[in-house]
Amino acid sequence: MKNKVLVTGGAGYIGSHTCIALHEAGYEMVVYDNLSNSSVEAINRVSALIDRPIDFIQGDIRDKKRLNQVFDEHKFFGVIHFAGLKAVGESVAKPLMYYDNNVSGSITLLEVMMAHQVDNLIFSSSATVYGDPKTLPIDETAPRSCTNPYGQSKLMIEHMLEDLATAYPSLNLISLRYFNPVGAHPSGQIGEDPNDIPNNLMPYISQVAVGKLERLSIFGDDYPTVDGTGVRDFIHVTDLAQGHVAALNYLQQHASSNSSSDAAGSVGFLPINLGTGKGTSVLDLVAAFTKVSKQPIPYQFAARRAGDIASCYASADKAKELLGWEAKLSITEMCQDTWRWQSKNPNGYA
Repeated sequence: MKNKVLVTGGAGYIGSHTCIALHEAGYEMVVYDNLSNSSVEAINRVSALIDRPIDFIQGDIRDKKRLNQVFDEHKFFGVIHFAGLKAVGESVAKPLMYYDNNVSGSITLLEVMMAHQVDNLIFSSSATVYGDPKTLPIDETAPRSCTNPYGQSKLMIEHMLEDLATAYPSLNLISLRYFNPVGAHPSGQIGEDPNDIPNNLMPYISQVAVGKLERLSIFGDDYPTVDGTGVRDFIHVTDLAQGHVAALNYLQQHASSNSSSDAAGSVGFLPINLGTGKGTSVLDLVAAFTKVSKQPIPYQFAARRAGDIASCYASADKAKELLGWEAKLSITEMCQDTWRWQSKNPNGYA
């Protein structure tokens, strides 16, 4: 079926928002998630928002038998692959867990895809594959290197996809390199719900604002930036979700007819940045969130974290040129939607 896709990790933060965008674009989806870092409540809320049940399967991408059953039961056009562990600090402490889940799991998924002649994949990559960039903005030709096992796992998967595209010319493999996803669905019903203490800046700020955490630690005030704090390219998660739909539409238009014997029109390996192209400092984000939430956000400066870089923002020209996609939502809207989600759900999906 040309409009049915498997969404691995579809109960997670970006996956759940993408499910709504897929439905609105007329795609059918099957969500496959082991719920290790997500909640079935997210699926229930997505289902309520789109007013139809979600075909949800609890399973692990390392479980080849289970995956084969899913591919036997459904005729997929392609796969959007979100499933993966994503905490940088945890990856440093438990590198084998990250390589096993992210890399081995992706190998298993790709093997099952190829066995079922499903040639189309959109991979959830990351700007972390660029390491510490030498020039800004970062475009897709920039050198790649990583400073932690999480980033290494993403880069290893990209290398695998490149090698696969060379060996099997019929494959269509888009790697979407996200910058810093933030925000939530405008309904306030789904959003980012990290386990334990948040690893990312925006959920930490919002949990301080809602009174769940005492204060924000800002790591480093002496970077060569506008105010000494790190600068990042924050992108609204609903813009990011639309980027996946645009990539899927691109595959529909350009990929071969889902036949491993026909390489005509195939895409090969195609990396594309998804970002706004604008950098925002940590202090600017705190100020924007304070203005929107009307809540005090106490913070303290702490030492730089190992592996952190001064500035990172995207060149998103390729996404606009190839996919017809560009980010539309502002930092203010990112903060408004995050605050709506956090204030309605102070304990997340719990």
